[in-house]
Amino acid sequence: MNAQRFARIQEMLALRQHDLTVCMEQVHKPHNVSAVIRTADAVGIHEVHAVWPSVRMRTMVSASAGSNSWVKVKTHTHITEAVRHLKDRGMQVLATHLSDKAVDFRAIDYTRPTCILMGQEKTGITADALALADQDIIIPMVGMVQSLNVSVASALILYEAQRQRQNAGMYQRKHSLLDEEEQQRLLFEGGYPVLARVAKQKGLPYPQINMQGGIDADASWWSAMQATGRK
Repeated sequence: MNAQRFARIQEMLALRQHDLTVCMEQVHKPHNVSAVIRTADAVGIHEVHAVWPSVRMRTMVSASAGSNSWVKVKTHTHITEAVRHLKDRGMQVLATHLSDKAVDFRAIDYTRPTCILMGQEKTGITADALALADQDIIIPMVGMVQSLNVSVASALILYEAQRQRQNAGMYQRKHSLLDEEEQQRLLFEGGYPVLARVAKQKGLPYPQINMQGGIDADASWWSAMQATGRK
C-alpha cells in the first residue's frame, strides 16, 4: 500500500459516522440493496442492517454488499432483533412511513445516534416495525406519485443527516471512533486486497498494519501465505 492510499484510508476512517445507520426491512432487489450501501459509504456510514428471515435472502444481501467492501452489512432474521440491537446502542429509530404522526424528515435532529428504517419495495414497513419505531418520517411530495424508490428515499434522508452533522462539526475528526480491531481490518482489506483474500481463503489471521501502512507479520505468517498446499 503506497503512502497516498494509506493516508486516504486513514482519513476515511476518521470521518466514519459510527452512530448513523440504515436498516432495510426485507428490501429484496439487489440493485436497491447495492444503491443503499453505496450511499451509506458516500456519507460515511460504517455499518448498515438488513432484515430478512430466509437464508437465501441473507446470502443475497451479503453478495450485494460486495459492491462496496467498505461498509459492513449486519443481517437479522426479524425486525424485533434488529431494533433491539439498535436501541441498545442508544439510537433513535425513524420509520419512513406516511401516518398522522409523521413529520418532515428535515425536522429530525440527525446529530443524535440515528437509524433510518426503510421498508420493502412493494409493501413498505411492516406493522411490527412501525410499532417499534420512535418516530415516523415522510419526504414531502406534491406530484401524483406517493412514494420514491427506496434507494432514492434513503439517499435524500442520509444527505440531510450528513448536512446536519457537517454543520455540527461531526466530520472534522482527526482520529477514528471505530475500535482498533475494526480499523486494522479495513486497513488490511483496503490496502492489501489480494493478500486479504488469500488470508481469508487460508483461514489465517490478519496481520497488524503499522503506522507507516506496512504489514507487521512474522516469518511463519508469510510462509503460510506463500504455501501452495501441495504435499
